[in-house]
Amino acid sequence: MHLGHMIPFMFCQYLQEVFDCPLVIQLTDDEKFLFKPNLKLEECIRFSRQNAKDIIACGFNPEKTFIFSNLLHVGGAFYQNVVRISRCITYSQSKSTFGFNDSDNVGKSHFVSIQAAPSFSNTFPAIFGDRSDIPCLIPCAIDQDPYFRLTRDVAHKLKYPKPALIHAKFFPALQGPGTKMSASVDSSAIFMNDTAAQIKNKINRHAFSGGGASLELHQKHGGKPEEDIPFQYLSFILDDDEEVGEIEKNYRAGTLSTGDLKKRCIEVLQKFVGDFQKRKAAITDEVLDQYMTPRSMGIDLSAK
Repeated sequence: MHLGHMIPFMFCQYLQEVFDCPLVIQLTDDEKFLFKPNLKLEECIRFSRQNAKDIIACGFNPEKTFIFSNLLHVGGAFYQNVVRISRCITYSQSKSTFGFNDSDNVGKSHFVSIQAAPSFSNTFPAIFGDRSDIPCLIPCAIDQDPYFRLTRDVAHKLKYPKPALIHAKFFPALQGPGTKMSASVDSSAIFMNDTAAQIKNKINRHAFSGGGASLELHQKHGGKPEEDIPFQYLSFILDDDEEVGEIEKNYRAGTLSTGDLKKRCIEVLQKFVGDFQKRKAAITDEVLDQYMTPRSMGIDLSAK
């Protein structure tokens, strides 16, 4: 997991805390198996449990969070909704939305229905009983939007409430704005298992700068925080909005150097990643099983 993966989970944790609401997190290990032919099924299941520990380390409420693996959980009420959804989506719709071609395996097209099913409350009877009218809010990265546009189209046919979405913009790669962190390119990302030394090295060596070509030019013309990766990372991770605003003002004015900006970014990221690693190290298999067990969350299902 890298910093880019963390943003939607951080936002979900914030929403759960503010609204004191149940949260369901879908691990799409079946998607990995279908879209990455080099992976074995057993590997996908193992990876999903590892990913679940990363997610738990974000600080979700254990009493109101259910994390599940598609490969281990889909069945019963869940699969019934998958079938209902599947009947509402034509292959032509799936093909045109996602660009599938005749050489793609049929599982890719069917996965659309599996990803859609958790949008509806009666998919999870242990939590919501047979209620199908409880609305759903989905924070996700913008690249997931096609799945949920189809889901919203299907919802009215099934007389379910349409899920609402909040899109997170992409967390840029170290190489500059407009790029995307990739788990397969080590130099593009800060990973959540990186050491303090690795973080420092990556920011100093690879992080794109929006500063001037020389200190003299930087002081004369100022920097461009909107293009500067260390500043962009601080704008995501640093909680103190006043400090972020002060950094932006001083960098734009040229009174804050690129070196000092990188230094502050390194400090913040080292603490953020280090704290995450401590929380993850404390997660046992027993804790993991607690989060991944279907259960009641004490919701008043009589309320409308």
